[in-house]
Amino acid sequence: MSKTAKYLRFWTQYGPWALVAGGSDGLGAAFAEALALRGINLVLMARQKDRLEAAADELRKKYAVDVITFAVDLADYEKTKKLINDLLSNPEEFAAAKLPVSIGLLVYNAAFAPIGLFENTSEEHLSLAAAVNVRTPLLLAKLLSAPMIQNKRGGIVLMSSLAGMQGSPKLAAYSATKSFNAVLAEALWKEFLPHGVDVIGSCAGAILTPGYRQAAKKKAAPGALTAEKVAEKTLNALGKQPIVVPGFVNKIAKFVLTKVLTKKAAIDIMDKNTGSLS
Repeated sequence: MSKTAKYLRFWTQYGPWALVAGGSDGLGAAFAEALALRGINLVLMARQKDRLEAAADELRKKYAVDVITFAVDLADYEKTKKLINDLLSNPEEFAAAKLPVSIGLLVYNAAFAPIGLFENTSEEHLSLAAAVNVRTPLLLAKLLSAPMIQNKRGGIVLMSSLAGMQGSPKLAAYSATKSFNAVLAEALWKEFLPHGVDVIGSCAGAILTPGYRQAAKKKAAPGALTAEKVAEKTLNALGKQPIVVPGFVNKIAKFVLTKVLTKKAAIDIMDKNTGSLS
């Protein structure tokens, strides 16, 4: 299949609009660009308005797609809910080209990762992790899946992590919430399959984003991928399976951690890998 035909098929199943939560930089920006390359118009949500607008301007110029931005803290459940409900009930008001906004794809990439020992993690940071990593993806999946089910097409991408395959010391809350997203994706994959809606959980390993480089004191972990590769491999797997692990080394790591080692040994290995995070 040619690239043009492949992208047309993608647009037909998931277009004309995609919503990317956490789409201003890093992996979210990589997803946004990969989708714009496929001709998909974008709704980008993130906290920092300046970064959002800069990303949107670049995508509009480079790919000639429509881009709508919402500067919102995704930990704010009620505000996020209002924005989505407004978008769904009055879609034509938001499109720069005055076209109806029909969301055919949700990419939930936003995450909050408290780093450090659990005993030293504040209640505020634990609450933020639960809100951004669990409560809001549930909300967006619920609200945006309804019209997808009605239209008999669409897709949802939930970002998980290899850290969510077992307990990960110094990332306890983050790894637990990422495990939640993987299990949620698996269940929704089965439930939505008869409705023509594809769901996938992406269990990424280390991603070479500015945030990762800042948090890691030593060199990148084995199997670390660029954000662009993770986004491409995830989108290419959408509609084919419930879970994807981008990267050959990461696939081997997941197999060893979940199928070969005892749970104790797997946790010990994660402890060694997360020891340099701060």
